[in-house]
Amino acid sequence: MADPARARKLADRIREIVAQTLEMRIKDPRLGFLTITDVRMTGDLHDATIYYTVYGDDLARTETAAALESAKGVLRSEVGRQTGVRFTPTLAFIADIVPGEMPTPDAQKPEPRVRSGLFTAPSANLVSTYSWNSIFRSSVPVSIMRSRI
Repeated sequence: MADPARARKLADRIREIVAQTLEMRIKDPRLGFLTITDVRMTGDLHDATIYYTVYGDDLARTETAAALESAKGVLRSEVGRQTGVRFTPTLAFIADIVPGEMPTPDAQKPEPRVRSGLFTAPSANLVSTYSWNSIFRSSVPVSIMRSRI
Protein backbone atom coordinates (compact mmCIF):
# COMPACT_ATOMS: atom_id res chain seq x y z
CA MET A 1 0.00 0.00 0.00
CA ALA A 2 1.38 3.38 -1.01
CA ASP A 3 1.61 6.48 1.10
CA PRO A 4 -1.71 8.42 0.95
CA ALA A 5 0.14 11.66 0.23
CA ARG A 6 1.90 10.03 -2.72
CA ALA A 7 -1.41 8.68 -4.03
CA ARG A 8 -2.96 12.15 -3.74
CA LYS A 9 -0.04 13.78 -5.58
CA LEU A 10 -0.16 11.17 -8.33
CA ALA A 11 -3.93 11.63 -8.66
CA ASP A 12 -3.50 15.40 -9.02
CA ARG A 13 -0.79 14.89 -11.63
CA ILE A 14 -2.97 12.41 -13.57
CA ARG A 15 -5.84 14.92 -13.56
CA GLU A 16 -3.57 17.58 -15.08
CA ILE A 17 -2.12 15.21 -17.68
CA VAL A 18 -5.52 13.88 -18.77
CA ALA A 19 -7.00 17.38 -19.01
CA GLN A 20 -4.07 18.67 -21.08
CA THR A 21 -4.08 15.63 -23.36
CA LEU A 22 -7.81 15.86 -23.94
CA GLU A 23 -7.45 19.53 -24.79
CA MET A 24 -4.37 19.34 -27.01
CA ARG A 25 -4.06 15.85 -28.54
CA ILE A 26 -7.49 14.22 -28.69
CA LYS A 27 -9.40 15.51 -31.72
CA ASP A 28 -12.47 13.30 -31.50
CA PRO A 29 -15.58 15.22 -32.65
CA ARG A 30 -17.72 13.23 -30.18
CA LEU A 31 -15.82 14.78 -27.28
CA GLY A 32 -18.07 17.43 -25.74
CA PHE A 33 -17.39 20.27 -23.35
CA LEU A 34 -16.13 18.29 -20.35
CA THR A 35 -14.43 18.99 -17.05
CA ILE A 36 -12.24 16.56 -15.13
CA THR A 37 -13.57 16.99 -11.59
CA ASP A 38 -11.60 14.43 -9.59
CA VAL A 39 -9.19 11.50 -9.79
CA ARG A 40 -9.09 8.76 -7.17
CA MET A 41 -6.26 6.24 -6.87
CA THR A 42 -6.35 2.80 -5.32
CA GLY A 43 -3.98 2.06 -2.46
CA ASP A 44 -1.56 0.12 -4.67
CA LEU A 45 -1.52 2.89 -7.34
CA HIS A 46 -2.58 0.43 -10.05
CA ASP A 47 -6.01 1.88 -10.83
CA ALA A 48 -7.14 5.47 -11.34
CA THR A 49 -10.80 6.42 -11.43
CA ILE A 50 -11.38 9.69 -13.29
CA TYR A 51 -14.60 11.60 -12.60
CA TYR A 52 -15.84 14.03 -15.23
CA THR A 53 -18.82 16.22 -16.02
CA VAL A 54 -20.19 17.10 -19.44
CA TYR A 55 -22.05 20.26 -20.30
CA GLY A 56 -25.01 19.41 -22.52
CA ASP A 57 -27.84 16.96 -22.95
CA ASP A 58 -27.90 13.16 -22.64
CA LEU A 59 -26.69 12.70 -26.22
CA ALA A 60 -23.57 14.77 -25.53
CA ARG A 61 -22.92 12.74 -22.37
CA THR A 62 -23.15 9.39 -24.15
CA GLU A 63 -20.99 10.57 -27.06
CA THR A 64 -18.37 11.95 -24.67
CA ALA A 65 -18.34 8.67 -22.74
CA ALA A 66 -17.75 6.77 -26.00
CA ALA A 67 -14.96 9.19 -27.00
CA LEU A 68 -13.25 8.80 -23.62
CA GLU A 69 -13.40 5.00 -23.89
CA SER A 70 -11.83 5.10 -27.34
CA ALA A 71 -9.09 7.51 -26.20
CA LYS A 72 -8.29 5.54 -23.05
CA GLY A 73 -5.15 3.94 -24.54
CA VAL A 74 -3.67 7.25 -25.68
CA LEU A 75 -4.43 8.81 -22.32
CA ARG A 76 -2.86 5.93 -20.39
CA SER A 77 0.31 6.00 -22.47
CA GLU A 78 0.59 9.76 -21.96
CA VAL A 79 0.10 9.34 -18.21
CA GLY A 80 2.82 6.69 -18.14
CA ARG A 81 5.20 8.81 -20.17
CA GLN A 82 4.77 11.97 -18.09
CA THR A 83 4.60 10.47 -14.60
CA GLY A 84 7.49 8.02 -14.85
CA VAL A 85 6.05 5.52 -12.39
CA ARG A 86 7.00 1.86 -12.66
CA PHE A 87 3.45 0.70 -13.32
CA THR A 88 1.13 2.93 -15.33
CA PRO A 89 -2.29 2.87 -13.68
CA THR A 90 -5.32 1.71 -15.60
CA LEU A 91 -7.86 4.46 -16.24
CA ALA A 92 -11.60 4.22 -15.62
CA PHE A 93 -13.94 7.09 -16.48
CA ILE A 94 -17.08 7.73 -14.44
CA ALA A 95 -19.57 10.50 -15.18
CA ASP A 96 -19.89 12.74 -12.13
CA ILE A 97 -23.20 14.20 -10.95
CA VAL A 98 -23.72 17.78 -12.08
CA PRO A 99 -24.85 20.08 -9.27
CA GLY A 100 -28.04 20.91 -11.20
CA GLU A 101 -29.03 17.24 -11.21
CA MET A 102 -28.46 16.66 -7.50
CA PRO A 103 -31.39 16.69 -5.10
CA THR A 104 -31.60 19.89 -3.14
CA PRO A 105 -31.28 19.81 0.65
CA ASP A 106 -34.47 21.89 0.94
CA ALA A 107 -36.47 19.10 -0.68
CA GLN A 108 -35.39 16.71 2.07
CA LYS A 109 -35.82 19.05 5.04
CA PRO A 110 -39.28 18.95 6.64
CA GLU A 111 -41.28 22.13 6.96
CA PRO A 112 -41.46 23.72 10.43
CA ARG A 113 -44.77 23.31 12.25
CA VAL A 114 -46.71 26.11 13.89
CA ARG A 115 -49.03 25.23 16.80
CA SER A 116 -51.35 27.83 18.24
CA GLY A 117 -49.12 30.74 17.27
CA LEU A 118 -45.92 29.22 18.71
CA PHE A 119 -43.02 28.06 16.60
CA THR A 120 -41.93 24.45 17.16
CA ALA A 121 -39.27 22.73 15.12
CA PRO A 122 -39.94 19.14 14.00
CA SER A 123 -36.53 18.01 15.26
CA ALA A 124 -33.90 19.44 17.54
CA ASN A 125 -31.01 18.93 15.14
CA LEU A 126 -32.08 21.19 12.28
CA VAL A 127 -29.44 23.61 11.08
CA SER A 128 -31.65 26.69 11.05
CA THR A 129 -33.56 26.48 14.33
CA TYR A 130 -35.05 29.68 15.69
CA SER A 131 -35.20 30.82 19.27
CA TRP A 132 -38.35 32.29 20.79
CA ASN A 133 -36.82 35.79 20.94
CA SER A 134 -35.67 35.72 17.32
CA ILE A 135 -39.25 35.20 16.15
CA PHE A 136 -40.30 38.47 17.76
CA ARG A 137 -37.15 40.41 16.84
CA SER A 138 -36.25 39.81 13.25
CA SER A 139 -36.72 36.10 12.38
CA VAL A 140 -32.97 35.65 11.95
CA PRO A 141 -31.48 32.21 12.69
CA VAL A 142 -29.88 31.86 16.10
CA SER A 143 -26.45 30.97 14.75
CA ILE A 144 -26.28 34.20 12.77
CA MET A 145 -27.50 36.29 15.70
CA ARG A 146 -24.86 34.81 18.00
CA SER A 147 -22.12 35.65 15.54
CA ARG A 148 -23.24 39.30 15.43
CA ILE A 149 -23.30 39.80 19.20
